[in-house]
Amino acid sequence: MAGEDIRNLVKEKYGQAALRVNNGGSSCSGAMPASDPCCDPITANLYDSAQAAQVPEAALLASLGCGNPTALAELHAGEIVLDLGSGGGIDVLLSAQRVGPTGKAYGLDMTDEMLALANQNKRQLGAENVEFLKGEIEHIPLPNDSVDVVISNCVINLSADKDQVLREVFRVLKPGGRFAVSDVVTRGNIAPEIRQSVLLWVGCVAGALQETEYRDKLTSAGFERIEIEPTRVYRVADAREFLAAEGVDVDAIAPLVDEKFMSAFVRATKPVKAAPPCCGPGCCN
Repeated sequence: MAGEDIRNLVKEKYGQAALRVNNGGSSCSGAMPASDPCCDPITANLYDSAQAAQVPEAALLASLGCGNPTALAELHAGEIVLDLGSGGGIDVLLSAQRVGPTGKAYGLDMTDEMLALANQNKRQLGAENVEFLKGEIEHIPLPNDSVDVVISNCVINLSADKDQVLREVFRVLKPGGRFAVSDVVTRGNIAPEIRQSVLLWVGCVAGALQETEYRDKLTSAGFERIEIEPTRVYRVADAREFLAAEGVDVDAIAPLVDEKFMSAFVRATKPVKAAPPCCGPGCCN
């Protein structure tokens, strides 16, 4: 699929999810139990009850992530955080509480419906250190060296140009800034028919990078201290009901994907620039 086709498909799916939440339903989110028939094992049970109590219910119901970057990222008071593909705002709102009133949390999303829902959740919570921006993760509308931490929850794998995303992340991070995202990655080779599946791409599967490929792309973008920590390994048996409901031939797909996909926490750091040489009279005193 062409990049623009993928972008439009993702925008449509996430816009529909936001509308379902606004109409009193759920987006089949990480807030729902894995036993719920509408939910898949990638998005189920990601936030504990303590975190759920810190955000509006609509933010929780609109979550379509594959992990919990706010639980794994080391956020500190006064830091500036950017969430790529912020959706209904759950990770932004949780991050804002951790960085406190002297810090700030940005959320970036391209979907009008999700941005409207996120701002509604922001107002309900009274979060003054939160700002939601409209834009694409391939073109982040923030200046160079302006962010301490970039987080994301199962969104980078949806981009058709991941190299551009990582270059943009590197650009907006301050020297020493951290990349701390949850994403779906793969182990081993994945059959072409899986990669080409529109359904699975939008479901965070077909666009996933191999572990080694993810490392290589981060290195090429300039990052160092790269770590990939598995958080969930997926088996088709755990998603049989969900996949069957989506029209997938589960028995046919099982050997192609079983235990080859996992959610992982991906960390990396932007190097600190070397100090300029001392060249003026008395500058080294």
